[in-house]
Amino acid sequence: MGSISGTASTEIEASISVVYSVAADGEGATRWQQEIQAAECLARDAEGNQLTVRMETETPIKRLTSVLDYSYESPNRISWIQTDGDLKSVIGSWDLEELDTGVTRVTYALEVDPGRLLGMAIRGPVTDALRGKMVDSMPGKLKTYIENDLGV
Repeated sequence: MGSISGTASTEIEASISVVYSVAADGEGATRWQQEIQAAECLARDAEGNQLTVRMETETPIKRLTSVLDYSYESPNRISWIQTDGDLKSVIGSWDLEELDTGVTRVTYALEVDPGRLLGMAIRGPVTDALRGKMVDSMPGKLKTYIENDLGV
């Protein structure tokens, strides 16, 4: 089984600074990503950016742990790579583009290699369902949280 990967985009009615602050808060992802059961910042840089975050994600197969190292290009890009965890590899990013005052286009990209053992359980329609949950739905979740829950 190969990797699960893809990109998805949406427009959010909020400033790029608001969108960036939510997307850059790995530890706070539990507030808007139901599948993330726990997130703990393990290291920060001098500016307070979360450099390393340990996450536990609930999946239909099992709860997965990942330690992610984050990189920042404020206010347009947040990226991460798994340095330890249950999956073989995880690489992801948020790219942000200010379209107009108060409107931000977000593009989420993710590439996950589940490894041989988990990969054997993930085939056919299951792969498409996981791509939908792991990639396609993410911009919408961020949009809903920012526009509705934060009330921006």
